[in-house]
Amino acid sequence: MKNLFSEEKGQGVMEYILISSLVGIFCLVAVKQVGKVLQKRVQNLKSSITREIPLHK
Repeated sequence: MKNLFSEEKGQGVMEYILISSLVGIFCLVAVKQVGKVLQKRVQNLKSSITREIPLHK
């Protein structure tokens, strides 16, 4: 009986580790995608400002 309880506890820990890993991977991918979108928007904003306010030397 004691061995059975120990195996169930180990299985619960393993499930927790797997779920935590998947959530972590999902967060990393989401942050990477948001970074790409944000980089494009900043580049577009920079281009718009440069077009509207030309710098004369």
